[in-house]
Amino acid sequence: KKTLKNISLSIEEGEFVTLVGPSGCGKSTLLRIVAGLADYDAGTLHINNVDVSNILPRDRDVAMVFQSYALYPHMTVEQNIATPLRMQRLSRAARLPILGNLLPGYRKIRQGIKHDVKQVAAQVQLEQLLDSKPAQLSGGQRQRVAVARAMVRQPGVFLMDEPLSNLDAKLRVHMRAEIAALHKRVGATFIYVTHDQVEAMTLSDRVAVMMDGEIIQAGTPRELFEQPNDIRIAQFIGSPEINILAVKTDMQGKVWLGTQAIPLMLDQQDASVKIGLRPEHLRLSDSTNRYTRHHVRLETRLERTEILGHEAILFCRHLSTQARLTARVPLAVMDAMRSKGTWSENLVLEADMSQALWFDMQGKRIEPQAEQAQQQVLRMIVS
Repeated sequence: KKTLKNISLSIEEGEFVTLVGPSGCGKSTLLRIVAGLADYDAGTLHINNVDVSNILPRDRDVAMVFQSYALYPHMTVEQNIATPLRMQRLSRAARLPILGNLLPGYRKIRQGIKHDVKQVAAQVQLEQLLDSKPAQLSGGQRQRVAVARAMVRQPGVFLMDEPLSNLDAKLRVHMRAEIAALHKRVGATFIYVTHDQVEAMTLSDRVAVMMDGEIIQAGTPRELFEQPNDIRIAQFIGSPEINILAVKTDMQGKVWLGTQAIPLMLDQQDASVKIGLRPEHLRLSDSTNRYTRHHVRLETRLERTEILGHEAILFCRHLSTQARLTARVPLAVMDAMRSKGTWSENLVLEADMSQALWFDMQGKRIEPQAEQAQQQVLRMIVS
């Protein structure tokens, strides 16, 4: 069984690229291949325009930060950070505790290592913890030690394999900010692996979405959110998840949702297609709302509500098709409807069809006919 299939990805120098996807999609395997820790059957890997396919991991100018931190428990923070430099600059004999101090010339090298370690520790705010052991540190501090150990080598490429997955929610937010600041400060290339779309969208210059061993689409976070080329990407990117409604087209290409016709034309005739509507593109409607031609009204029944500070997530069910619909609405709109007496479990949601995403039954993106879409989207109640 192939883990990766036809992977092709170019990353610019200094770029922050995240590999994101569900568990088992091959993102960590791809990162290990870049690091030289996993073999592959075909293809080539270039770093700084040099084919490194047959080059040992230690000679690839990369540094990896693992999910488990991989710190030496018997060493201090300073010793953990210094390990790559000791392996790089000192001979095996010079690394011995007693003999190393007696060998000529090595004292100066050790002093240089100590200086570099202190400099990097200051950058990640660990200078007060250099004499501590990993067991004495918090999860965030251990993560910073792992990052510092990678930084001290001054690699051209940082590889990070789900480095924040073991941290609590508040600490993850803090560490995201630290990693973003680190990238800006050092200017190196970052390849970051995560299954968390929030990390991917907030940290990255570009995101490569992986599924079933393939890169489905690579682009900026905004491109993936607004222009996904596959329904799996539309469902993976965005929280809450996008709403998907199954519709049909007739022999003329007119779209039908259940028994109701949507005055919109597609190039797909006599076919089943799917509409994707982001929760933020649905709004609450009542009889006082002013209607615009790009909106379609959907009659629903409210099943539950989640209050999130100034906004609410409404979980509804479309009365005609029984499809689930999720809407993100301002709390002030709900309060206004309650004060007017128009709030109930039977809600009408207006869908902004100018923001809708269309997919064929294979999940590939399709586009409505633009001129007809502008001319023919009229007011309608889908019941």
